[in-house]
Amino acid sequence: MNDNSAVSGQSPAPAPRLVLATHNKGKLRELRDLLRGQVPGLDVDTQVVDASAVGGPDVAETGVTFAENSLLKARAVAEATGLVAIADDSGLSVDVLGGAPGIFSARWSGRHGDDAANLRLLLAQLADVPDAHRGAAFVCAAALAVPASAGDGAHEVVEYGQLAGTLLREPRGEGGFGYDPVLQPLGLDRSCAELTPDEKNAISHRGQAFRALLPAIVDALAGR
Repeated sequence: MNDNSAVSGQSPAPAPRLVLATHNKGKLRELRDLLRGQVPGLDVDTQVVDASAVGGPDVAETGVTFAENSLLKARAVAEATGLVAIADDSGLSVDVLGGAPGIFSARWSGRHGDDAANLRLLLAQLADVPDAHRGAAFVCAAALAVPASAGDGAHEVVEYGQLAGTLLREPRGEGGFGYDPVLQPLGLDRSCAELTPDEKNAISHRGQAFRALLPAIVDALAGR
């Protein structure tokens, strides 16, 4: 097989060092943006990858909490790939629904990942709820897992983040994904989908959790 990099005179891309246990390109983009310039020697565009890039498994979310699901995914992908793995489980917690959709946020309408259907169902369920009672929050648990094959042995860390707001009656904005178009963060007059990526990362539940995880990421990647 030809080595195209050798033929072209280009150096091969650096090997992955950190894998995000997801196939969601939006989450990968957010993680890369958050890590850019934060970890010495880490090329986020080539060395931070999603599970599909390294043959990581698609892990079933069988836990009953965000933390359990994030750990399940990080642990499984770390052991399958031999890389330091990060995973998150996140969702929308609606006050009048007793915290639902919660861990079922991505499949609230019955089919995993159908954002439009999830939004339609949620808004229909809340159609008669007055504005004063439309409180909700994005919640995230982010986990890091170091595989047992690592020199210092397996270990795991979990951190958390939350973004409180109110639910709009109609989606607004073209950015983000999931329920971003219907959550308006407290103190703002725009939905999460109307924020720039930098604005969203600065306040988001996932951004909070990943930033809290940053010291563990730096430690786990040291010397790897």
